[in-house]
Amino acid sequence: MSRIHHLNPDGTPRYTNRLSRETSPYLRQHAHNPVDWYAWGPEAFAAARGQGRPVHLSVGYSACHWCHVMAEESFEDEATAKLLNDNFINIKVDREERPDVDRIYQIAQQLLTQRSGGWPLTMFLCHDDQRPFFGGTYFPREPRHGMPPFTLVLNRVLEYYRDHLDELRNQGKSLVRVLDEMAPPPLGADEPLSALPLEAARRDLAASFDAEYGGFGGAPKFPHANALERLLRDWHASSAGDSPDLHALFMATLTLRRMGEGGLNDQLGGGFCRYSVDQFWMIPHFEKMLYDNGSLLAVYAQAAIATGDPFYARIAAGTAQWALREMRSLQGAFYSSLDADSEGHEGKFYAWDVQQVRELLPPAQFAPFAARFGLDREANFEGLWHLHAWRPLDAIARELNRDEAQISADIDAARATLLAARGARVRPERDDKVLVSWNALLIRGLAIAARALAREELAAAATDALNCIRRNLWREGRLLATALGDEAHLSAYLDDYAYLLDAILELQQVRVRTDELHFACELAQVMMERFHDARQGGFFFTADDHEQLIHRSKVFADEATPSGNAIAALALQRLGHLLGRPEWLAAAEGTLRAAWHALVQRPQAHVSLLAALEELLHPPQIIVIRGPAAQIEEWRGQLARLYAPRRMVLAVPADTPDLPPGLADKPAREAALAYVCTGSVCAAPINTLAQLIVSLRGP
Repeated sequence: MSRIHHLNPDGTPRYTNRLSRETSPYLRQHAHNPVDWYAWGPEAFAAARGQGRPVHLSVGYSACHWCHVMAEESFEDEATAKLLNDNFINIKVDREERPDVDRIYQIAQQLLTQRSGGWPLTMFLCHDDQRPFFGGTYFPREPRHGMPPFTLVLNRVLEYYRDHLDELRNQGKSLVRVLDEMAPPPLGADEPLSALPLEAARRDLAASFDAEYGGFGGAPKFPHANALERLLRDWHASSAGDSPDLHALFMATLTLRRMGEGGLNDQLGGGFCRYSVDQFWMIPHFEKMLYDNGSLLAVYAQAAIATGDPFYARIAAGTAQWALREMRSLQGAFYSSLDADSEGHEGKFYAWDVQQVRELLPPAQFAPFAARFGLDREANFEGLWHLHAWRPLDAIARELNRDEAQISADIDAARATLLAARGARVRPERDDKVLVSWNALLIRGLAIAARALAREELAAAATDALNCIRRNLWREGRLLATALGDEAHLSAYLDDYAYLLDAILELQQVRVRTDELHFACELAQVMMERFHDARQGGFFFTADDHEQLIHRSKVFADEATPSGNAIAALALQRLGHLLGRPEWLAAAEGTLRAAWHALVQRPQAHVSLLAALEELLHPPQIIVIRGPAAQIEEWRGQLARLYAPRRMVLAVPADTPDLPPGLADKPAREAALAYVCTGSVCAAPINTLAQLIVSLRGP
């Protein structure tokens, strides 16, 4: 919990508001503000209607640095709190628990102000209809960087609201109409889907690529794991032809190497921070998010098998180990994030003083470690050193006249020593809530890494997390979105269902469990019944029985996480082919048609949808291996060494019970055999591993 600023003489908090009853760690951080906060819900809006006060809506999340700054400057300030309490109904929202609310008002803020969004999000709503009339992001306590002070904003909002309410109501109606009309009509059923967006995205990525440091665009730089997966897929799709797209491979692998060597990646403990404030991947914004690390774990593991380079395998292993060590709950699921700050300063936990490092390491380790991570250079972070790989190991070995393998071993030993020493510091706060969607991204990453790195313990961890979700967040045939400890609540969103379905399909490629396959079918069915737009195509972000908000959104573009529509289309295509469900294939195509105009206009913003498009145009290769468990596991292990992003491999032991249709019609025999299907069309079974490997071409 955050430090409590206002205490009674006996040490108890002077203020306690309604947020003390909430499950969100972020909301609980504000439970002792002098602001009379409400959580989003009927109580708050009834108060607004009853008192005729505008709503001050503040949206943030636990690991958000500027959210903490605004809390410190304004929400802990008694004078500002009095202004808020006397004139507004104040609602605090955790964007990670309520992405439905956050998404609507982020878009509204951009429409109203013509500025980009972000967190903290500050919005003002009419008292009786939840429609926004003004907003912004962070407002400082004092005028700064061209931004007005928060108290001035509050007073002007109040004055305008009192004098222009009718005008604001009409503006709100117009804004909601714009929100409802933002989605273009779907592509007609008689118009063909083509590879044009795939080609355009490839060109766009190349145009924004930083050929020296990797990544796309300038500072700040984000990891964009889905774009890197796209480039690996582009390279692989061309690799069997006369002109393999080696530049796509270069863009992906250079970016992965620069990020893995840079300060974005925790060089001691593994795990990636949110983004880099510079173009070099050197100094990050230090918060660590589960969703980033799940996606990056997957793409580093894919790069490891695509290239055979052990560097990518090592980064993948370190990322997985960080999640298991620092983010795993006792129940098996994974927590949400680590804060950027500790002891009131961003990055303090991660930065080093050279003299401290020198005292901790023997000279034989300090010399190569200092050369590798820039301790022999000027400080790079507020007078201290944040570890960033500067020099390659072979150059250090030549300079020190030592064996490169020994240099590497010494650096690894130094890492372990410093990690242990860092463990004694005051740690950044951890957001201990469990989110289904983010857990699903990590389950997917763990499953892919388990195959690529041949690490059974990663598959076991993925299974434990899935079991925890099924046990604690699957109630009466529906998912809940979030839990803190044993307390789960909030109806799940499209992302929760789609990501979890995709993760289960990846996990089946490590080992097949029929109960999980049946659960995947249940998830798909809920998506079809509750989220699918049968008329226009695609899937709404919220279910048809969700709380009614001012707009029911349908999102095709990627944001910080992949588009739920994109992952739904990809997973439904794969499951539809695997189990012979044409209605799921049709829904996937309908999603692409619904998104088509946006996909053509801005393909780089819809990178995740491109995988679904690619597999519509070139149906995935599905290999079902049947037979004795030990023999088919050998076959599966051999195929797992091959990078084939449009291929699914399921090894189903002969004695597996209760197989769903589509698998049950592929019977086992005394010896192993493989059924090789392209989409829904299957060839004759293959009964030797050598013949199977020779037959594999394309995906």
